Amino acid sequence: MSEYPEGGPLRIEHRGTALVLTLDRPDRHNALSRQLIEQLGLAARVAASDRSVRAVILTGAGEKAFCAGADLKERQGLTKDQVREIVRLYRTEFGAIDRCSKPVIAALNGVALGGGLELALMADLRIAAPHAQIGLPETSLGIIPGAGGTQKLPRVIGEARAKEMILLGRRLSAEEALEWGLINRIAPKGVSVVDEALALVEPILKGAPIAQAAALEAIDAGLDTDLATGMQLEVLAYERTLVSEDRDEALRAFSEKRTPNYQGK
Repeated sequence: MSEYPEGGPLRIEHRGTALVLTLDRPDRHNALSRQLIEQLGLAARVAASDRSVRAVILTGAGEKAFCAGADLKERQGLTKDQVREIVRLYRTEFGAIDRCSKPVIAALNGVALGGGLELALMADLRIAAPHAQIGLPETSLGIIPGAGGTQKLPRVIGEARAKEMILLGRRLSAEEALEWGLINRIAPKGVSVVDEALALVEPILKGAPIAQAAALEAIDAGLDTDLATGMQLEVLAYERTLVSEDRDEALRAFSEKRTPNYQGK
């Protein structure tokens, strides 16, 4: 297994069976430098094969920003071809998060704008601090969301609302984001958004990894195809759970009236 990245702008912490990845550039509002993008992709790939990890939590350092998007200061010194390479990296490295077989939770500790929201959209669940602001302002800067925003956002909140956010550059408060279905919950005031994320994923940390991975794959693959094909993909995903040792353990635990001890086998 490859090793998690060390040093640089991504801080990595194991909290039991949860892996917390913290964007650690608070002086730049945790903006996405090339190094940070690359480290996020590597960490997601390692986590996917790390059997000690049951869930991944993405968050930002400090209380102001989850991620303010692209590092515009870095961008100013790049040629157009170099910018194209950064956009390609967004797709490959964010794609590793999007395709991670472990549930990914974005804990939005502050603003999530542009590429920061696009990063959060790669997660399976999203939690926000009460003061979080969320938006895709790219069209006001003469570009469009280039890291999956035009495709992911409509799938989460619907076409009309996605167009409103993107074309108007509209920012949502945490309350609006919850109402629109963009986030799953708001952390109580005074409670760390990471702690709230850990509380949310407790059933996942105690659950059956094979079943969770199969469910995620079936849901995600089904969104990209028609219903009939999606139903067939569900059958294939179910078959993997049916032959797992975890499934046998679940039946034994039910018979013996105890909590199952899943091993991901």
